Amino acid sequence: MRATGIVRRIDDLGRVVIPKEIRRTMRIREGEPLEIFTDKDGEVIFKKYSPLGEISSFSAKYAEALNKAAGIPVAICDRDSVVAVAGVSSSNKEYLEKPISISVSSVLEKRQPFTATEAGSGIELTDAGLGRVSYLAPIISDGDIIGGVMLLAREGYTPDESEQKMINTGALFLSKQLEM
Repeated sequence: MRATGIVRRIDDLGRVVIPKEIRRTMRIREGEPLEIFTDKDGEVIFKKYSPLGEISSFSAKYAEALNKAAGIPVAICDRDSVVAVAGVSSSNKEYLEKPISISVSSVLEKRQPFTATEAGSGIELTDAGLGRVSYLAPIISDGDIIGGVMLLAREGYTPDESEQKMINTGALFLSKQLEM
């Protein structure tokens, strides 16, 4: 944990303001849920809440199943980072918990599927430049954007209709799991 040098007081209603610079840097949007943690040293920690984090092991198994059934590289993200990946040529763990790119975040905000127009093209998956997304279906649960299921780009391939349907089905299935 690193100090920011910013000090805030709690008001009479028990509220504390998170400074705009921190909200922008951490991509915390208005109305976004935060989880509150405490430790025995008196620290209070705010962490962005991710419903997909609650079912991350399930998401990972689902990504693996999609990859094995269709032979396609798949990634699943929440609104901030990659939570599951299967079928990439390098280590799958290299992708986990990496922040998603601004491009992926923008596509999710539109609440519509994204399809790359050219073979092997697409948008960057992560800020670190890992992977490209050729098809993305948003996961929407109870009217909120939770994340997305993505088909990762492959050299010389564009996603066909059956692959797109599988990704859409994955997004719908995960959204239904979160509504339970």
